[in-house]
Amino acid sequence: STFVQMIGPPSAFTHCVGSASKSKFSRPRPIDPKSMTVCDVTRRHFLEGAAAGVAALGLPEMPYAMEPVMQRAIPKSGELLPMVGLGTWRAFDVSDTSDMRAPQREVIQLMFEAGGSVVDASPMYGRAEGVVGDLLAETEDRKRAFLATKVWTEGRDRGIAQMEESLRQMRTDVIDLMQIHNLIDWRTQLETLRLWKAAGIFRYIGITHYSSHAIDDLVAVMENEDIDFVQMAYSIGERAVEDKLLPVAAERGIAIIVNRPYEGGNLFASITGESLPDWAQEFDCTTWSQFFLKFVMSHPAVTCVIPATSKPNHMIDNLAAGRGRLPDDAMRRRMIQYWEDV
Repeated sequence: STFVQMIGPPSAFTHCVGSASKSKFSRPRPIDPKSMTVCDVTRRHFLEGAAAGVAALGLPEMPYAMEPVMQRAIPKSGELLPMVGLGTWRAFDVSDTSDMRAPQREVIQLMFEAGGSVVDASPMYGRAEGVVGDLLAETEDRKRAFLATKVWTEGRDRGIAQMEESLRQMRTDVIDLMQIHNLIDWRTQLETLRLWKAAGIFRYIGITHYSSHAIDDLVAVMENEDIDFVQMAYSIGERAVEDKLLPVAAERGIAIIVNRPYEGGNLFASITGESLPDWAQEFDCTTWSQFFLKFVMSHPAVTCVIPATSKPNHMIDNLAAGRGRLPDDAMRRRMIQYWEDV
């Protein structure tokens, strides 16, 4: 695989340069003309040479760069969960050929090597559950993964059949987190989730959504039902969950998994032509993607963020957000003001 690691100033961006100017591994973000990149570096060479490269360029040392991603406790159990995980929507809906799955295989390994574990899927995501299960079986890495998936159907019997299929697709007897996708028939499905959790088939149970229009419905469930996790969209551009959902999660001891931290890529389109502010280095931030992720992760109620990707260089960038310092409250306000001014 070909990787690029940004080792330049904070205004530089991770970028993969190939024979074409628009690589399929490139995020839609601007390239600062002052940026400094190392291209066509294998992961092994990157790991061996990153420190030497930083020193040779006279850049500040970054001792946190090789550390495992930071962790935060699951409130209901105290179990530590890595704060950067992996979403699979669209990114893992691929065929069963080895070549087609090579990027996904590399992305999972990069996450594990950085101390990550959370892989989130759903029957809604096409072949994602099966791809995850096959790749973990290939490498015997099931024990390293925190597997999360969802039930996405109406009716008790159909829910049971779908969850049995998820166990089969993911090649496991235990799913770490089963969630009710988008609150579909949540009362019916929650009864089964509780029974299967008591039986040891699920370790944790929860609910999900992606739209701010569902916040009141999510909060109602959080306030009245015993659940372990809520998965919801949250980003610097969409902060509605801060008003009530995140405070209720903190009060009730419910873990929060964040989806859509880049708003499906829309955040990158919004900063086209904009340089990362110099003060981002105060919280060890070197790219816009890290800026967006560190903002989300810095909220104390957030347990884990799961940007979806099948691109190894994006995974490297995402994992970097889980290292070093996070913004404090004053910095978060500064980030919001900067974002709104942009």
